[in-house]
Order: sequence, then C-alpha cells, then structure tokens
Amino acid sequence: MKTYLIEKYGDQSAVHAAELPDPQPGPEDVLVEIHAASVNPLDFKIRDGAFKRILPYRLPLVLGNDLAGVVVRVGSSVTRFAVGDEVYARPDKDRIGTFAELIAVHQDDLAPKPAVLTMAQAASLPLVALTSWQALVEKAQVRAGQKVLIHAGSGGVGTIALQLARHLGPHVATTASAANAGLVKELGADVVIDYRAQDFEQLLDGYDVVLDTLGGETLEKSLRVLKPGGKVISIAGPPDADFARELGANPLLRQAMNALSFRTRRRAKRHGVTYSFLFMKADGGQLRELTRLVDAGQIHPVVDRVFPFDRTRDAMEYAEKGRAKAGKVVIAME
Repeated sequence: MKTYLIEKYGDQSAVHAAELPDPQPGPEDVLVEIHAASVNPLDFKIRDGAFKRILPYRLPLVLGNDLAGVVVRVGSSVTRFAVGDEVYARPDKDRIGTFAELIAVHQDDLAPKPAVLTMAQAASLPLVALTSWQALVEKAQVRAGQKVLIHAGSGGVGTIALQLARHLGPHVATTASAANAGLVKELGADVVIDYRAQDFEQLLDGYDVVLDTLGGETLEKSLRVLKPGGKVISIAGPPDADFARELGANPLLRQAMNALSFRTRRRAKRHGVTYSFLFMKADGGQLRELTRLVDAGQIHPVVDRVFPFDRTRDAMEYAEKGRAKAGKVVIAME
C-alpha cells in the first residue's frame, strides 16, 4: 500500500512517500480502506519527536491520526462491523497511520460514519470531535447556566467545541480574528474576543471552564478569568501526573511530568482553580454519540481545504504554516 511516513524524527523534509505491506487485521480488528484523512497539529509534534519519550513509536512510522473509509475485511471476533460499512475513527495512539491506503483499527475505536457527511467531511472530525467531547462532557461536565471560554474558536478543535458547547447550553465566549467573528458566532459563540486587538483577560471574568488550545501566555491568563472552583483544561499546556497515569508511565516519567506542570498547577491553586492536561484518547462509543449529533444537525464539520493524497506533504505544510482560514485541512485518497 502507499503511505506517507517518517524513518527518523525531524522537520517536514523527513516526511516521504513509501510502499509498505498491507496491514493484517487481528481477531478484533477491522481493515479499513481509507478514503480521506485529515491533518492535525499532533502530526507535526509526532513527526518532530516531541512525544518520543512518552509515546515510543517504532520507526519507520506512518503519520496520520484520523480517517474515514470503508470496511474491506473484519477479524474473526469482530461483531459490530461488516464489509462495506462506511466508518470513521481516530485510531488508538499506539496504532496511528492514516496517511495510507489501508489501516487496521480495533473495533472499539471505530464508529459508523455520519450519514449526512462526505468522506472528506467525516475525516475532519474524529480527533477534534473527541477532544471537544472529552474536554467539555467528560472532564468539565459542562451544563446550562455555566460560562465557558473556548480559545481559537475558528481552529480545528474550536469549530467543533463551540458547536458542542452550544448543544450543552452554557454561555460561550471565544477568541478569534475579526475576520472569523461571523463564523464563530454562527457556530455558537455568544461573545467573540478579537485576539489581535483585545485582551480577553481584561474583558472576561467569572468563568466556570476554559478550554485552552494554545498554551503559553494564553494558558497563564486563562487561570485569571475563572471563578473560584473553575477549571482550565488544556491540550497545549504541560502534561501532568494524571496524564502519566493514563499512559501507564513508569514512576520516573510520572515524576518528570508532574514537575513540568508544577508551576502551572501552583498558580492555579493560588487562584482557587484547577488545571488539567488532556491528551485525547480513541473511543468508538463517544464517536457514536457524536455521530448522532452530526446526523441531527447539531454539529457540522468546517473544512478549509482538501488536498489529493499525492500532495500529503503540501497539505501538512499548508496546515503547519497556519494558512488555513478556519477549520481542518483534509487529504482525500480518491
């Protein structure tokens, strides 16, 4: 099969096309012919080696973290899927590799593709939709009557998190450029802060939850817009001990991750709030819940541009350099 992979960690020049043997599905695996995949910031971090200490991938490594496609074979113990089913998924972190023609995915990580979406639209969703669900529903338990701030509302995660938050019912604020203010309002934002001209810390106060997608100074300021007891959930800040436990990391690595987030957690405690790091996990059951919301018209994907498979490197460069105006960059196999 054709793939795009890395044989060593590095910059974009490390990514190249290569032929590999077709994957062989295990008893509980589903072999999927990939019709579309999408590009995520996680792809660049994995390519660069940013996670090599906590996610020790074996090289060569096929990149890509979400997909939509058609089932072409099922393992002997698979009960939920049949050949010909249209599906989408974010494979488990240990089994990534969607920049390829085929992939074997455990049936627990797979879900039926939303019927109302094209393959390209569906491929844009799994990673960002699961991130939004696990942050707002699982971790924060967001509900009506609360106030939620979602950073970078026109980004891949932001466009879906805004729509999910609107469904859950809180008052929602977001940061975005003035050019995207109309879009993020349509997606569910009640308040839009122009991050180029305004300081959200000076304008917002008393929030219950912040979903931080940017880290750095944005994370530090986010601690100060929360009310006592509030939560910052970050996908860009330093990892913490809870994340290390989820990974099953050894005690030394747990201690190292705890040290990385110590300063942020200490500042959060001073403000009477909490900080937690989120590394999204594969979950076919949650994807099924999201499929229902998509098919009911509660959530729709935002796709900036679709590249053909033979331009996967261009798609990655386009996304990494921030050229997308809003939403996701997708790679189509056909």
